[in-house]
Amino acid sequence: MEKNREFPDLLRLIDEQSTAFRAAVATAPSLDAPVPTCPGWTLLDLVKHLGGGDRFWAAIVGAGPADAPPAEAAAARAALEVPREREAQLAWLAASTQLLLSALREAGPDAGCWAWWSALQTPRTSGAVARHRVQESAVHTYDARLAAGAPQSLPAEIALDGVEEFLFTCVATRIAWPHKPTAFDLHAAEGRSWRLTVDSDGARSTRIPAPTAATGEDSHAAGASIHGTASELVLYMYDRIPADSLHVDGDAGLLDLLRAWEPEE
Repeated sequence: MEKNREFPDLLRLIDEQSTAFRAAVATAPSLDAPVPTCPGWTLLDLVKHLGGGDRFWAAIVGAGPADAPPAEAAAARAALEVPREREAQLAWLAASTQLLLSALREAGPDAGCWAWWSALQTPRTSGAVARHRVQESAVHTYDARLAAGAPQSLPAEIALDGVEEFLFTCVATRIAWPHKPTAFDLHAAEGRSWRLTVDSDGARSTRIPAPTAATGEDSHAAGASIHGTASELVLYMYDRIPADSLHVDGDAGLLDLLRAWEPEE
């Protein structure tokens, strides 16, 4: 990611998705509506999670390089209270997003900060935080729209980067894969592909050429290959849709092993 060139776009997308999230909340029949993709959560829980997350990450970015999130930010998130009145709640959400955007703008894309992910393929910087918050905002907007009875796919602009962002941020690790080494290929219908390799060195991903009718696909290189739109791939990786919503070539059982693997740095 060319952070300096793309950083303003990331901030724009956070703002756009946050606006779309508030619109979904505003049209939902009730804040007590269940969120099917977040079992046990109501729409109010989702509001608290996304708005509280914006405030939490604003404090983290503002604190600069650190080995842990600021104690006061963690305490504030644990004690968070959200307005129950709809208009006050929407205003609170908008203010939460602006706190995050202001912190990111002030820091710029290259400032260091604490982050929970491995630095193997994603740096611990404000630019990486912005990139990840785009995806969190988009996926939770999907959740909110679903709860409101009007689900929509993720925008292609967001989802195409979302596949790579998830692989580089949420999956990359130096912890050894506890099974036979293999690879997973992900092919977006929009024409972009990635390979996730897992072995004794951990997990890492890279872009690969998209298969074409002329070249076909090297089925021996990957244990399983997943095909779908970029939105479907992102929603699958975030546990919003099942694997059978996608086209899978190879050993589909490997996807269960990958799903069950939870390495800790």
